Order: sequence, then C-alpha cells, then structure tokens
Amino acid sequence: MDHLQTEARNPDSANLDELTAIEFVHLMNAEDGKVVPAVASQAEVIARAIEVIADRMRAGGRLIYVGAGTSGRLGVLDATECPPTFSVPPGLVIGVIAGGPAALTKAVEGAEDQPELAERDLSAISLSAADVLVGIASSGRTPYVLGAIAYARRLGAFTIGFSCNADAELIPLVDLAITPVVGPEVLSGSTRLKAGTATKLVLNQLTTGAMVCLGKAFGNLMVDLRASNEKLRARTNRIVRLLTGVDREEAAALLTRCNGELKTALVSALARVPPAEARVRLEAAGGQIRTALSSIVTRSVSEGEPSISGAPSLTLQVTMNSTEKRIEQPRNEAIAIDAILGIDGGGTHTVALLAQVNRQEAGAWTVLGRGEAGPSNIQAIGAARAFQSLDEAVVKAFAAAGMPQRPVRAACLGLAGAGREEDRQLVRQWAAHIQLAAEVEVTTDVQLLLSAGTPEGWGVAIVAGTGSIAFGQSPDGRSARAGGWGYLLGDEGSGYALTLAALQAVARMADERGPATSLAPVLLNRLGIKQPQELIRAVYRGGLGGLDRTALAALAPIVLEEAERNDAVAGAIVQNGADELALAVAAVVRQLTLAPGFPLAIAGGLLLGSASYREKLLQALANRQVQPGPVRLVHEPAEGALHLACDRLSTLSQ
Repeated sequence: MDHLQTEARNPDSANLDELTAIEFVHLMNAEDGKVVPAVASQAEVIARAIEVIADRMRAGGRLIYVGAGTSGRLGVLDATECPPTFSVPPGLVIGVIAGGPAALTKAVEGAEDQPELAERDLSAISLSAADVLVGIASSGRTPYVLGAIAYARRLGAFTIGFSCNADAELIPLVDLAITPVVGPEVLSGSTRLKAGTATKLVLNQLTTGAMVCLGKAFGNLMVDLRASNEKLRARTNRIVRLLTGVDREEAAALLTRCNGELKTALVSALARVPPAEARVRLEAAGGQIRTALSSIVTRSVSEGEPSISGAPSLTLQVTMNSTEKRIEQPRNEAIAIDAILGIDGGGTHTVALLAQVNRQEAGAWTVLGRGEAGPSNIQAIGAARAFQSLDEAVVKAFAAAGMPQRPVRAACLGLAGAGREEDRQLVRQWAAHIQLAAEVEVTTDVQLLLSAGTPEGWGVAIVAGTGSIAFGQSPDGRSARAGGWGYLLGDEGSGYALTLAALQAVARMADERGPATSLAPVLLNRLGIKQPQELIRAVYRGGLGGLDRTALAALAPIVLEEAERNDAVAGAIVQNGADELALAVAAVVRQLTLAPGFPLAIAGGLLLGSASYREKLLQALANRQVQPGPVRLVHEPAEGALHLACDRLSTLSQ
C-alpha cells in the first residue's frame, strides 16, 4: 500500500495537530476544493458510464453498487435515495456492502478481505449479464470489491470500477474505470474525506444522469412522480403551473383528470390531447416527455385519430434518414403574441432566444428568455432528434421568460445542415405544425454569424468549434463558402482536427516514428489511461463504441495549452490549424472579390476560447495579404437570428 496516493502523507497537513480550529477549517476547505476538478477530469468516462447504465436499465437490467466501509455505505445511500427521488422500483438500484446491513452502522472486521463473500452476496440478489456493477474502492485494491468484479465479469455483466488511485489494481479488470485522483488526505489514509466526497459526487452523477436519460426529468424538474400525499400534490401542482402557465385551480383539475399522473398531465396540457392519448404517447416515447411532445409523430387522420389542437390538418409525406414519416401539419390559426424567436442550431448545441421588439428603435429588442438544448444538425443526427432539440430549446426559452408557450410574430432559425431547400422546407413544415410563429425564416447557422457579427450583414465569418467553415457574402448579395466538408473530408483547424492530429502524434511517439511531446502524458491522463496503446480502446471502443466526434473535439484546449507551453509538436499542430482556417477565409475573399477592410466575424468555441489561436489566425491572414477590417467575436449567434426576424417583420410592414 506504500505506493497508493490515498495512503500517502499530505505535506500540507504535516502539522495538523498544531493548527487552530480556524486554520484547520481553512486547510480542509482548500483540500476539498481539489475534489471537483479531479472528478471533472473524468467527465468523458462518467458520461459513457451513464449511457451504459441507462441502456442496460431500458433493457431490464439493474445498477448494482458494491463496496466496503465508507465506499459501501455511500453506494447503499445512493441506491436508497433513488426510489423516492425518481419513483423507480427499490430493486432497480441496489447497494451491496461487505458485511451486510449490519456494516452500515458498525464496522464488520475482516469482511472486506474476503472476495468469496462478494460472490455469495451478489448471487443472493441474482446478479446477471443484464446488470451493471460498479465496484467502489478508493484504494482500488479492496479484495471484496475485486471479487465482486471478477464474479460479475464471469456472468457477463458490464463492470465499472471507481478508485482514487491512477494505478489501481481494478483498472485492468473492469470495462470502464473512473479514477478521480484527489491526492493524499488531510488525515493520512482517512478516505472518508476527499475520496469519500469524490465517491458521492460521482455516484450522484451516475444515477441522476441515468434517470434523466430515462425520462425522469423534464428540463430540470423531477416529473416522474404521482401525487400520493399532500407534499407531492403541492409539488405536482406547482410544476404544472410553471410549465403550462395555468392557475392553481386549473392545474388541480388537470391532475385530477389525469389520476394524479404528472407526466400525463404535462403531455395532455402541452400537446393539447386527452389524458388517454397522453399516456399512449408517453408509452411510445419510453416515458420521455420531450419525445412525447415531439412534432414527429406517426399518425393517420383516416384512421380516426384526432389532430393536435383539433385544428384542420394536412398530412405531409416526408423522408428523414431514409425512413418515411407522416407529419400532421395543423393550419396555423392561433393568434401570435408580440414577440420574436431567434434560434441557432448547430452540431453541438441549440440556443433559442425569445425577445420583445423595441418599437421605438428599429432593429432593437429585449431578450425575455434563453433556452439551450442538444444538437439540431439534421444531417448529423436526423430530423426527429433535431426537432426534439429545437422543441426543448424553445420550451426552455418560454419557461425562462415565465411565459406559457404561444406562437410568436416571427421566428428565424439558423441551422447547421439546412443548406438545401428540401431541408429548409422540412423545418418550415415542423414549425407550422407546432405553430411556432406567424412568419418563419429558415437559413444556415453561418448566415447568423454575418447578421450578428458584421455591421451591415455582409463580410466573412470563420467558425472553428467541433467543426470548421468559412462563409461570406458580398454587399451585392453573392455568397461563397470554403470548408464545412465534415470531419471525414475536412473540418481543418477545428477542435476535432486538432485533437485527432495530437492523438496521431502520440501514437507516432509511442512507435518512435515521431518526436516526443508533452501531449502524451496530458492526453492520457485526461482520458484516464496509462499507456499510449490504450488509446485504441479509448478512441475506438471506450466501453460504448468509443469517443464520439464531440468528445474528441472537447480535448482540443489541451493541444492549445501545450502549444502555449512551447511544446514543438503541439505548436506545429496549432499553427497548421490556424493556417488552414486562414486558407478558408482567403478562398471566400477571393471568390467574392472582397476588397481589403472587409468585415470579419469570428465564432466557434475553439476560436472564442483561445486568444492565442485567434492571433495565429489573424497573423496567418496577414501572411497571405488578406486584410480584414473590423473583426468582431460572435459569442451568441442566435442574436443574428433575432436580427433576421426583425428584418422579416420590417419587410412585412412596408
């Protein structure tokens, strides 16, 4: 045990017994402050664990925590809190502690040293291949936990290991290892302190994240509950009022009609359907309110099913991801409220801004509410998921404004993947179906950048986030683009491209085909692995099909940081990325024959988050004699959508 960080002496607390009470408190607070970054370093692994747990639960599996001492008690605590919090059966999440229930309140000596007892305890709860087992051991070497992992692997269960030591014995034994290294404890070896805090944080994320994936939340509200007592009746009434805008009496009447079922009440009210249909929708959507409210519903009026809101409907035939869907499109007869919507939908997230137009100042507005959701690139994730994200962002924007959702006067949607007219038409059909706005404009997400980031709406926009693209428009309305070919064919200079180049450099270093680089230890540590050879599993498999494009792009700041620390390999990668972005801008300028001094809008998380990367881009442009004039950073592209929505209203009023 001498090599374990969890057992090491902490030099900052060497004189612990000499501290005053206030000095002790300051020391403990400083040490506890190290826990959150340690847990954050495991974000990608924890996310994959959440997805595995949710997938197994959907298929009928369970989540089983196994631990000894503090680790076991925390597992039992988290499991015990799931039924009242998420209305799940008590057996869905189970905590198993060495020594049995008696060990919850009193130490059972020697129980953690007997791996064979773990097999007995897990056999008693009928552990199976359908389950997920999380072995919790701060040291990473507890025999009881290692025995549980070995037994679970033999049965075919998915195994996750938790330890606060980077070289824990359990790491090579599990399918997925979560290892937040919190360092030596203030009181040497007392892992109920920082290690215990890290354990609680991770377990909170595992169960809460899985339950959210399973539809136990709507926005940030707990909605999978029945109003079975006075407290829950008050809570459900408040949630109904918050999300639908009805008063207390109307909410109570709605819940009564829905037999106290909060989810049913919300779907019934928001989709304007009877409780029986709301239950059918929820069942078909796997309990997900957002999906149940989605406008993409396979229905047939000819079969006698009611159309939404009782409005006359036109059945449209569309194709999405090679799967034929039927969309009922109600004719927009609702009266629009005096507001506008601006929506920016990309490959990583979607933002909706609800705003009030300032009638005293042309083109001005006041933002009332902002909503954010997941990606909405139709080409990348399909129309159904894209529209679900758009739905969610709009609902959140109205909720943030404290307003019930209603059609607005005008909406502009700037969406990645909406470059073709047929795609834009599909979005317009969706917008008409949900009665989004009286007037709807659909354009590409890059068009928003010019609207938000250039003085007169023309110039060049360069984007580098997960992907990359340059887009421009001349004063006479001509447009051009360069890049945007996607991660297989292009996206040079993007977060994904920088990370991919960095990982390739690490692989070349491991083979002695390339120079040494500080990228290797930093990236391996962030990915929770020890050897470059483990990159194959982390990237291609990673327990769940590997790291996706977004997860890889999220590692790009590491490349930028190492470049700033003068690592030659990282510096070359970053410089090449800046050169590629400059080439894209230069290509657009050349196609549009823009004169020096053209406006340049800069956007995308990678460029916005790194001043040094922006400086390299501007220098690369100067090296090519490309001379932009005003350069503006666009932090909120959805504001460009509000500009275009205002323009739409102005055009209509003329």
